[in-house]
Amino acid sequence: MSELLVSPDGEFDLEIDNIASDKSISHRCAIFSLLSDKTSVVRNFLRAEDTLCTLNIVSSLGAKIEDDGTVIKITPPKKITEPSDVLDCGNSGTAMRLLMGFLSTTKGFFVLSGDKYLNARPMRRVADPLREIGACIDGRKSGEYAPLSIRGNDSLDSFNYSSHIASAQVKTAMILAALKAKNISSYKEPVLSRDHSEKMLKEMGAEIKVQDATIEIKPIKKALKPLEIEVPNDPSSGFFFAVAAAITKNSQIILKNMLLNKTRVEAYKILAKMGVHVEFIKRDSKYEDRGDILIRQTSLKGVEVSENIAWLIDELPALSIAFALADGKSRVVNAKELRVKESDRITTVVENLKKCGVKTEEFDDGYEISGGALCSATIDSCGDHRIAMSFAIAGTQTPMKIVDTDCIKTSFPNFIEILSKITKVEK
Repeated sequence: MSELLVSPDGEFDLEIDNIASDKSISHRCAIFSLLSDKTSVVRNFLRAEDTLCTLNIVSSLGAKIEDDGTVIKITPPKKITEPSDVLDCGNSGTAMRLLMGFLSTTKGFFVLSGDKYLNARPMRRVADPLREIGACIDGRKSGEYAPLSIRGNDSLDSFNYSSHIASAQVKTAMILAALKAKNISSYKEPVLSRDHSEKMLKEMGAEIKVQDATIEIKPIKKALKPLEIEVPNDPSSGFFFAVAAAITKNSQIILKNMLLNKTRVEAYKILAKMGVHVEFIKRDSKYEDRGDILIRQTSLKGVEVSENIAWLIDELPALSIAFALADGKSRVVNAKELRVKESDRITTVVENLKKCGVKTEEFDDGYEISGGALCSATIDSCGDHRIAMSFAIAGTQTPMKIVDTDCIKTSFPNFIEILSKITKVEK
């Protein structure tokens, strides 16, 4: 099991242009390419363990993958191949849940599985609504856990579905099913979750209407246009270094070529509410808004986070490090979704902060953190990449030892390389 020792190395002023490419969009590029009948061209695809698993699955389904190290070309098969082996999603809940929607509408038999952490994550939130419209999905504990078997067919029922959770993964699975349904479908969620799928599929020619948090989807009558896209850099990955700048005296970072979608930069806006200087500089808007983000350290004050939780669910562990160093108390509520991520992130954040001497209180749907200072500690990541990276960033302030860090490779392969520019790092 790998370990990481991180310790402070003083103030910094850094411009970073090699933050990991956006993971959510990279997964979607691979899967959505199968909805076309022509070659999709993807630049800056994230070459991390999880996204490469998705690319391998697309290949196992019959697509031709050409990768020259800079550009990936994905040529879909005339007909999806029924694979002879299990489709390995690695650690990615995004891949598994999106593929559940896609494969439910694809003739054939498919088995989805992943590592021990993914196979312990709940899947009925996707399986149940798909079953209601005719999908044939089974798995451990009635489809709650992978491995999952899917007997796909191309004639699912249309639907009017109202979800009780705001989840881009559930939403996208249902949109993919709706594209092959018999008639027009609609999907409603409590508040708008990440909307990459709607934006990308509309650019590909799908007839999708969005009104607030309600989506109307028409079935496709012909193949969609191929993707021609450069994946922007991932604001969720960049946020670790935004926090590093926010908590390190006299420090500043500029993150280049970042995705600026409003559903993905909410955590940066929370930093701004805490007193941090944050600027968004838009450069382009094809498929998605993209540009640069500047973060400059100032004094931090506590804040309550209770709205737009779906827009910052992945950034909350890193944000908690800023909370621990702020003046006053910070409180997170309405965030029960944290309990079904790669780890139970409510418990893992709270327990690891306690090891660092931080006063915390755990709730069913969040936590409260009393800010002040962090003490050196040994941190158990629980195999969760965002927990590992968040507490590595805490190492900019006090020495930290993080246990079980191989998980970082699932989403941010060059994280340690960048981290070493602002801290002292030992493996």
